[in-house]
Amino acid sequence: MWGVRHIGTISRTRSDRLGPLVATGPFSFVRNPLYLGNIALWTGFGLTARLPWLVPPIVGLLGLEYHAIVKWEEGLLEVRLGDAYREYKTRVPRWLPKFQVSSRESRDRANFKREPSDSRPCFTWRDTLFSERGTLIAMAAGYLVLWLKARF
Repeated sequence: MWGVRHIGTISRTRSDRLGPLVATGPFSFVRNPLYLGNIALWTGFGLTARLPWLVPPIVGLLGLEYHAIVKWEEGLLEVRLGDAYREYKTRVPRWLPKFQVSSRESRDRANFKREPSDSRPCFTWRDTLFSERGTLIAMAAGYLVLWLKARF
């Protein structure tokens, strides 16, 4: 949700339409926090369902899918955003976050603030939740099914 709050509804686009480079919030730690979040959600669901054997296939399949998507997106971003994106790529890792930052950056990130160079405001939590309503409904339905299965 933190990532969606920073990137906005552009994260729901299934085209080559691009918004501005987002390098704040979780995007300042890792370039693909939304994909990592999806892998974590599915992994958590598999574990909650008491199906630990399902975790490796989830991670493997989503990892392959997201790797292909990211390669395509990175090519598009380099062409469209040029040096700004190339600099971002050198500073921020693709998959495994690094948390070595200055104390000011650390404080700003912990407070979910945007970097001073980025004047765009974060999207509101209301807009963020509305954008992710389908995901939230699917999660609630999945956990309801698990609860019903355990109960009856």
